[in-house]
Amino acid sequence: MSKIQPLIGSAALMAASLVALPAPATAQNAKVSEIIVYGTDPCPRSTDDEIVVCARKPESERFRIPEKLREGGSLQSRQAWAVRARTFETVGRTGIMSCSPVGPAGYTGCADQLIKQAFEERREQVEGETTPR
Repeated sequence: MSKIQPLIGSAALMAASLVALPAPATAQNAKVSEIIVYGTDPCPRSTDDEIVVCARKPESERFRIPEKLREGGSLQSRQAWAVRARTFETVGRTGIMSCSPVGPAGYTGCADQLIKQAFEERREQVEGETTPR
Protein backbone atom coordinates (compact mmCIF):
# COMPACT_ATOMS: atom_id res chain seq x y z
CA MET A 1 0.00 0.00 0.00
CA SER A 2 2.92 2.35 0.52
CA LYS A 3 3.86 2.01 -3.18
CA ILE A 4 0.36 3.11 -4.25
CA GLN A 5 0.36 6.35 -2.24
CA PRO A 6 3.16 7.99 -4.29
CA LEU A 7 1.34 7.01 -7.47
CA ILE A 8 -1.90 8.55 -6.21
CA GLY A 9 -0.02 11.70 -5.21
CA SER A 10 1.61 12.03 -8.62
CA ALA A 11 -1.73 11.39 -10.36
CA ALA A 12 -3.33 14.16 -8.27
CA LEU A 13 -0.47 16.50 -9.18
CA MET A 14 -0.91 15.74 -12.89
CA ALA A 15 -4.66 16.35 -12.65
CA ALA A 16 -4.05 19.72 -10.96
CA SER A 17 -1.65 20.75 -13.74
CA LEU A 18 -4.23 19.84 -16.42
CA VAL A 19 -6.82 22.06 -14.73
CA ALA A 20 -4.42 25.03 -14.99
CA LEU A 21 -3.90 24.59 -18.78
CA PRO A 22 -7.11 26.26 -20.07
CA ALA A 23 -6.03 29.69 -18.74
CA PRO A 24 -3.67 30.45 -21.68
CA ALA A 25 -6.32 29.28 -24.14
CA THR A 26 -8.69 31.89 -22.66
CA ALA A 27 -6.08 34.61 -23.24
CA GLN A 28 -5.74 33.58 -26.88
CA ASN A 29 -9.46 34.19 -27.44
CA ALA A 30 -9.31 37.68 -25.93
CA LYS A 31 -10.01 40.75 -28.06
CA VAL A 32 -6.97 42.98 -28.73
CA SER A 33 -7.51 46.76 -28.88
CA GLU A 34 -4.81 49.05 -30.22
CA ILE A 35 -5.21 52.59 -28.86
CA ILE A 36 -3.20 55.79 -29.37
CA VAL A 37 -2.85 57.98 -26.27
CA TYR A 38 -1.49 61.53 -26.29
CA GLY A 39 0.67 63.42 -23.83
CA THR A 40 0.27 62.14 -20.29
CA ASP A 41 -3.15 60.54 -20.80
CA PRO A 42 -3.41 57.17 -19.04
CA CYS A 43 -3.62 53.99 -21.06
CA PRO A 44 -6.86 52.05 -20.39
CA ARG A 45 -6.33 48.87 -18.39
CA SER A 46 -6.73 45.45 -19.92
CA THR A 47 -9.65 43.32 -18.78
CA ASP A 48 -10.10 39.55 -18.63
CA ASP A 49 -11.63 39.44 -22.12
CA GLU A 50 -9.73 42.34 -23.75
CA ILE A 51 -6.02 43.09 -24.17
CA VAL A 52 -5.18 46.80 -24.60
CA VAL A 53 -2.02 47.87 -26.45
CA CYS A 54 -1.20 51.59 -26.25
CA ALA A 55 1.00 53.74 -28.48
CA ARG A 56 2.01 57.07 -26.93
CA LYS A 57 2.36 60.20 -29.07
CA PRO A 58 3.24 63.78 -28.03
CA GLU A 59 0.46 66.17 -27.06
CA SER A 60 1.19 68.29 -30.15
CA GLU A 61 -0.14 65.46 -32.36
CA ARG A 62 -3.57 65.19 -30.65
CA PHE A 63 -5.66 67.22 -33.12
CA ARG A 64 -3.52 66.74 -36.23
CA ILE A 65 -4.36 64.71 -39.28
CA PRO A 66 -2.69 61.27 -39.01
CA GLU A 67 0.74 61.13 -40.66
CA LYS A 68 -0.26 58.61 -43.30
CA LEU A 69 -3.05 60.94 -44.47
CA ARG A 70 -0.98 64.14 -44.50
CA GLU A 71 -0.05 65.51 -47.86
CA GLY A 72 3.54 66.12 -48.83
CA GLY A 73 4.67 68.91 -51.08
CA SER A 74 5.82 72.45 -50.63
CA LEU A 75 5.70 74.30 -47.34
CA GLN A 76 2.94 76.56 -48.66
CA SER A 77 0.67 73.61 -49.42
CA ARG A 78 1.27 72.13 -45.95
CA GLN A 79 0.93 75.42 -44.08
CA ALA A 80 -2.07 76.04 -41.83
CA TRP A 81 -4.61 78.69 -42.83
CA ALA A 82 -3.89 80.66 -39.65
CA VAL A 83 -0.26 81.05 -40.69
CA ARG A 84 -1.27 82.07 -44.21
CA ALA A 85 -3.71 84.65 -42.82
CA ARG A 86 -0.93 86.12 -40.68
CA THR A 87 1.11 86.79 -43.83
CA PHE A 88 -1.88 88.50 -45.49
CA GLU A 89 -1.97 91.04 -42.66
CA THR A 90 1.31 92.57 -43.81
CA VAL A 91 0.59 92.63 -47.56
CA GLY A 92 0.31 96.19 -48.82
CA ARG A 93 1.64 97.65 -45.60
CA THR A 94 3.82 100.75 -46.00
CA GLY A 95 5.74 103.00 -43.69
CA ILE A 96 7.93 102.39 -40.67
CA MET A 97 8.82 98.70 -39.99
CA SER A 98 7.05 97.54 -43.16
CA CYS A 99 10.02 96.43 -45.33
CA SER A 100 8.64 98.46 -48.17
CA PRO A 101 10.30 100.85 -50.62
CA VAL A 102 7.26 103.08 -50.20
CA GLY A 103 6.79 105.50 -47.32
CA PRO A 104 9.07 107.00 -44.72
CA ALA A 105 11.61 104.55 -43.27
CA GLY A 106 9.94 101.59 -45.00
CA TYR A 107 13.25 99.75 -45.18
CA THR A 108 13.45 99.46 -41.36
CA GLY A 109 11.25 96.36 -41.18
CA CYS A 110 13.36 94.33 -43.61
CA ALA A 111 15.93 93.18 -41.06
CA ASP A 112 13.15 92.25 -38.64
CA GLN A 113 11.39 90.28 -41.38
CA LEU A 114 14.58 88.41 -42.32
CA ILE A 115 15.29 87.52 -38.69
CA LYS A 116 11.75 86.18 -38.16
CA GLN A 117 11.96 84.18 -41.37
CA ALA A 118 15.34 82.68 -40.37
CA PHE A 119 14.02 81.64 -36.95
CA GLU A 120 10.92 80.08 -38.54
CA GLU A 121 13.02 78.13 -41.07
CA ARG A 122 15.33 76.89 -38.30
CA ARG A 123 12.35 75.78 -36.18
CA GLU A 124 10.91 73.83 -39.15
CA GLN A 125 14.30 72.26 -39.81
CA VAL A 126 14.64 71.09 -36.19
CA GLU A 127 11.09 69.70 -36.21
CA GLY A 128 11.84 67.82 -39.43
CA GLU A 129 15.02 66.28 -38.01
CA THR A 130 13.53 65.04 -34.74
CA THR A 131 12.18 61.53 -34.66
CA PRO A 132 8.62 60.93 -33.41
CA ARG A 133 8.30 59.46 -29.94
